[in-house]
Amino acid sequence: MSINSARGAEGNTAAVPIVSVADILERDLDGLIQEWLTRVEKEPDLAAVILSFEDRTGHLPQLIRDVIARLRLDDETKAEVSRAAAHHGDLRVQQGYTLAMAVEESRLLQVSIFTTLHKSQSHLKFETVLPAVVTIADEVDAQLKQQILRFMASDSAKVAGTEKMARVAKIS
Repeated sequence: MSINSARGAEGNTAAVPIVSVADILERDLDGLIQEWLTRVEKEPDLAAVILSFEDRTGHLPQLIRDVIARLRLDDETKAEVSRAAAHHGDLRVQQGYTLAMAVEESRLLQVSIFTTLHKSQSHLKFETVLPAVVTIADEVDAQLKQQILRFMASDSAKVAGTEKMARVAKIS
């Protein structure tokens, strides 16, 4: 963390600590989750699935920690596939979500992350923001891919089960 001069809201110059995007997301994790939940609750398709706070948001701390970890990697290091995202995909299938709903949740996560960063923009070095936004979008999209793969695996298992039942019925 460094301290730079920045113009405060009243126009005065004050010492403002400069922190990384990862530090802001880590510091504001609870607020970020609340921001996301507020947005989700405004979406009729998502709100129609009645879930407890834990069932709705329980996956977010780890998904966001995966984003934070990705932000802290150097450019040459390949990020690990998010196991939490795959688990989240399985969970949402069980909860009756559609693929479109999973995509919408992911989109709302990105919007919530960017809103959180915007609220803390005075604590960021401008030249670090765009590369971080690219990394965040890439990581959240990679997480969405893992979720979609779990939806597809679930669909394949359902089709295979239906085909097996049809063969058994035909034999009987």
